[in-house]
Amino acid sequence: MLSIFVVALREGVEAALVIAIAVAYLRKTGRDALLSSVYKALGAAVFASISVAAVLYRTNVSEDRYEGPLLLVSAVFVFSMVLWMNRHARGLKSEIETGLQQRTAGGSAGWGIFLFVFLMIFREGVELVLMLMALRFDTDGLMQTLGTTLGLGLAVLFGVSFVRGTIRIDLRSFFRVTTVILMVVVLQLTITGLHELSEGLILPASSQEMALVGPIVRNDAFFFVMILALAATMLLMEWRRRRAPEVSHLEGAALRKAKWTARREHMWVVAACSAAGLFMLTITAEFLYAKSETDLSAAIPIMVTGGVARVPVSSVNDGMLHRFAVESDGVTVRIIAIRRPDQSVAIAFDACEICGTQGYYQKGQNVICKNCASAINIPTIGQQGGCNPIPLASYVDGDQIVIPADKLLAGVKIFRAGSR
Repeated sequence: MLSIFVVALREGVEAALVIAIAVAYLRKTGRDALLSSVYKALGAAVFASISVAAVLYRTNVSEDRYEGPLLLVSAVFVFSMVLWMNRHARGLKSEIETGLQQRTAGGSAGWGIFLFVFLMIFREGVELVLMLMALRFDTDGLMQTLGTTLGLGLAVLFGVSFVRGTIRIDLRSFFRVTTVILMVVVLQLTITGLHELSEGLILPASSQEMALVGPIVRNDAFFFVMILALAATMLLMEWRRRRAPEVSHLEGAALRKAKWTARREHMWVVAACSAAGLFMLTITAEFLYAKSETDLSAAIPIMVTGGVARVPVSSVNDGMLHRFAVESDGVTVRIIAIRRPDQSVAIAFDACEICGTQGYYQKGQNVICKNCASAINIPTIGQQGGCNPIPLASYVDGDQIVIPADKLLAGVKIFRAGSR
């Protein structure tokens, strides 16, 4: 539950914060008419995430085939959002300072906001829905569903508190810091998108390149902590500079209202900053803990007899990744086995075409490449290409998984090359 809670919290907060920046901007600049585009995009993205995830789940199509292009498109729209905000901010500054509000600047702005919010939600929504679909409906599955719900719920609350806490922040400071936040998001989306295209063999890739870029891409804790730290710093700095409202000329109901408004704004700022601090501690702790889980588990020796190698089906019934090894010609050939959500058993070499024989370890609902940190969705194990483990032909005979010796020992060439 804790692992999936952290994943849902991290992905949810990033999307919620970026959307909250857009909502806060629209409210601060008097463009409330465009808020409907945000809410429509949110609903459309949730519906599209569920629909697309259902299709991918039923057809066993890998996310890698669409994730790279989608991430790059998302990066373009986030960057265009930055340009749009700053361009309109310069034109609105004098009007805002004199207390005027500008109306919506045409229909194209609404579509831009719609696509911006839609892509930010959709890019994470499909992955989360697939994760939930893969869960078993037992006690463990229900606890993980609860963890996802709590993580997303806290992300939404953080987004609300951020919007509420930035209402009175000076527009110039707001744009200065939020532009940096959004550019960090653009950098994250761009690098991740290029990484996914390399993983899908659409762009050329090597084990050295993937080993360099992979940890940067998959180290979500770095981007997450940086983004939240920037948001919390903006709130705290502006709150410290903010003067208490002048209430000496007020009395009665007007005085009580002014004091309550000040207390309420203080409450939202404290809530947003406290949540940011707590989330950063949680994600950092989870990241440090996860680093200790990257070592490969010991491989269980298997033997080739009668032209085949056999692995008991019962040894992989727990849904966890299991590692086996066979010795041939002085080379240790490692294979992995795992039961997929559809109850079929996937057998593959503990190596991939890009990163070689570095191996894989399991983290939650994904299998992770030790070299480049690519997350492989368990239902896709057994499929060819990218950083997926190299498939190994096998079949089930009674209570045994049977692997033909000629297919298994073909791995000698793979692991001999990887040991050089």
